[in-house]
Amino acid sequence: MLETELKFQVPAGARHAVDAAVGIGTSRRTRLQAIYFDTPDRRLAAAGMALRLRKAGRRWVQTLKAAGPNAMQRLEHNVPLVGTMSIPAGTVPAADPLRHAGTPAGDLLAAALAAREGDHAPPCLVALYRTDIWRRARTLRATGCTVELAFDCGEIVAGERRWPVCELEIELVRGRPAAMIEVGRRWVRRHGLWLDVRSKAERGDRLARNARVGPAVKAGTVQLEREMSADAALHAIVAHCLRQILPNASEIADGCSSDEHVHQLRVGLRRLRSALRFFAGWTTPVDPAWAERLAAMFRQLGVARDRDALAASLLPALRKAGAPLFELPPAPQGPTPAEWLRMTETTLLLLELLAYQVCGPAAPPPVALPAAALANDAEPEPPPPLAVAVAARLQRWHRRVARAARRYAALEDSERHALRKRVKRLRYAAEFVAALYRGKALTRYLKMLVPVQDCLGRYNDRCVGLETYQNVVGDDPRAWFAIGWLTARRDVLLAECVVALKDFARCMPFWKDR
Repeated sequence: MLETELKFQVPAGARHAVDAAVGIGTSRRTRLQAIYFDTPDRRLAAAGMALRLRKAGRRWVQTLKAAGPNAMQRLEHNVPLVGTMSIPAGTVPAADPLRHAGTPAGDLLAAALAAREGDHAPPCLVALYRTDIWRRARTLRATGCTVELAFDCGEIVAGERRWPVCELEIELVRGRPAAMIEVGRRWVRRHGLWLDVRSKAERGDRLARNARVGPAVKAGTVQLEREMSADAALHAIVAHCLRQILPNASEIADGCSSDEHVHQLRVGLRRLRSALRFFAGWTTPVDPAWAERLAAMFRQLGVARDRDALAASLLPALRKAGAPLFELPPAPQGPTPAEWLRMTETTLLLLELLAYQVCGPAAPPPVALPAAALANDAEPEPPPPLAVAVAARLQRWHRRVARAARRYAALEDSERHALRKRVKRLRYAAEFVAALYRGKALTRYLKMLVPVQDCLGRYNDRCVGLETYQNVVGDDPRAWFAIGWLTARRDVLLAECVVALKDFARCMPFWKDR
């Protein structure tokens, strides 16, 4: 069974309103007590799985969940345990993996629990954490779907450690996932909820390990096929980008993230923006408003990321150089990354992207043929094969970068910054379509792009630092030391960038080496 569900965190100020809204009409309130099992070496958590025994009233149900195709869909298999109503209070039945045998999730569980080299005995399952939740739920019929609303309040417990839970789950009972997402949009607008793709099991596993924050999620590898249409390729790449964006966004919105989460979220956003630009004009159009909304989020997170980068690289160097002022000036006023990720507009954008991932692109509008073509019963010209269209777009992007690379020393800083962005877009585009091309030419090309991007990034950081201290030198003359040091260092980096870009301009494009 494939479970389709959205999970939202409920702000403290909206909890009574959400509870009351879920309680309208025929609702039920149930206490759900669950115990989660894993091996001592966390094989299930590592495989993205969760095995639990949950008691609702006097009945026990064993549930297995495994990762699905996207952030709102998971494999799920439930087994009601017969005869458990007579189990004495305080007694927990045994978890048995064989109860899920023969199901897709059960096959994944068996693989995770299979004996490995060096095992002296089959892995055992132990209880690692538990949940104690009061759930108010009701069924809601909406246009195109029927969903279950579940407002959960309680806690996750591992030993003496606790993690409070206050969230709204919207689960698809029947109908279209797009219609369920529209229900989610209405609740977000009404109550200011924010999207969270982390499960209770994921948070419980962290609690058991005393790790409040999960690792930042980096970009993976996209697997495209030459037979794909351009629409299918863009859809696969958007899904790939969301696998990096959504987990990092959830961590940041929770307020306990690291600098690396912000960095990786920005990487995911830039990759997504690059993909939308790369495929523009030869795929079914996506919402044109996405580009600016994604850019606004990227820019807002960039304020925090720039300060993090300066604090990590610039301040130690200034301190070592003996600068009289090596602190950063006060940060400009504005929303923090956590506040930005909790905003209603941000959540609505993430839901739109998730709807595209789950439901695919909308059907393209019918092609209007010229009258002469209609008279001859002509068919619309088919789109070019994916590899042909990709090569043409890569060639255009490469040519623009190569032209600017040859005259980099003469460019203004604003033009150098624009070139840096084009280099990043070119690298991401090459990585997106790498599966369509094999051989050493691709490896050489990507290898040549890395030092270029690194040099341009260091140069940009020095420019950001220079502007930062120039803005405060009128109030604090000590900033002149930093300005002088940064100016000299920028000139050194400029020379390094010129060399790296000249080398890259001579690089053989991999899409021509077939």
